[in-house]
Amino acid sequence: MLNDVVKVEPRGEYRLWLQFQDGVEGEVDLGAALTFQGVFAPLRDPAYFARVRVNAELGTICWPNDADWDPLVLYSLVTKRPIESLLSAPPGAGR
Repeated sequence: MLNDVVKVEPRGEYRLWLQFQDGVEGEVDLGAALTFQGVFAPLRDPAYFARVRVNAELGTICWPNDADWDPLVLYSLVTKRPIESLLSAPPGAGR
C-alpha cells in the first residue's frame, strides 16, 4: 500500500500537518526523528524547515535542497501503525 502525500503545512517547531491521497490526515513532529546531519542539516533552522513542500512526482514532502522523507514512514507516523502492517494491508485499508 502506498499513499502519496498531497498536502503539507508547517505547524511550527518541527511539526507538519499532512494529507494523503486516501484522505488520511494528521500532524507529525519530526523533531525527534531528524538527526540534522548531511542533507537534513539545513532543516535545523526552523525557517528553512518551514519551506517544506509536496513533490508530486515523488509523492512525498521535500525541501529546497531536495531532502525528502519516505511517504510510507510519514503515513506510519500519522496513522500510528507499524510500517509492516501498512505493507501487508489491502488497498484502501489505511483509513
